[in-house]
Amino acid sequence: MVKAWIADVTPLCREECYERYYHMVPEFRREKADRLKHPGMKAQSVGVWFLWQKIRERYGLPEDCSFNLSHSGTLVMCAAEVEGSRAQVGCDIEKTGKLRLNIAEHYFCPEEYAAIVREPSGEAQTEMFYRYWVLKESFMKATRKGMALPADRFCIRMGEQGEPPVLIRQPEEFPEEYHYCEYTVPGLAYRMAVCTTDGRIDRELHVEQL
Repeated sequence: MVKAWIADVTPLCREECYERYYHMVPEFRREKADRLKHPGMKAQSVGVWFLWQKIRERYGLPEDCSFNLSHSGTLVMCAAEVEGSRAQVGCDIEKTGKLRLNIAEHYFCPEEYAAIVREPSGEAQTEMFYRYWVLKESFMKATRKGMALPADRFCIRMGEQGEPPVLIRQPEEFPEEYHYCEYTVPGLAYRMAVCTTDGRIDRELHVEQL
């Protein structure tokens, strides 16, 4: 089964708090954080790895287990296979903002762009855009290709009547069956998604305190 967690890294924007967490993550992660200039980005980098360490310890997960990390704004996200499966796992979190139809038109599939513009209002179009954004990124990360996989090489259709989204077209080199789960938190302007080859995804988003 794949589970997902989020945590707020706002406290790590304070120098004394950041330093405490900084010294609790591995050297390679500290070096990565050192290369970042913005305090918020440093907090994301250290905070998301600390979240992963916390999850690994709780479930006794091996170093080579399937997991993925993401961050946006003040939130960090981790998704992991917690029962030993070698499933592919990808996750993405994005703070919602303005509608970016130009990105959808140029980088999404025509079917996905059409689904966005069919929405009856600007607010609904914005929500649909960010749903597609995290769904597409989570698949790209699950394949381990990331941004090297063009976003228009696969196509997603939103599910109906509470059903999860589905891939209706995917690259030949990734023929496995992929499964999706979307998450939101009331009052938080973020969209989140998990994509995995494991057919069992915990639909509860777990909120952690760092």
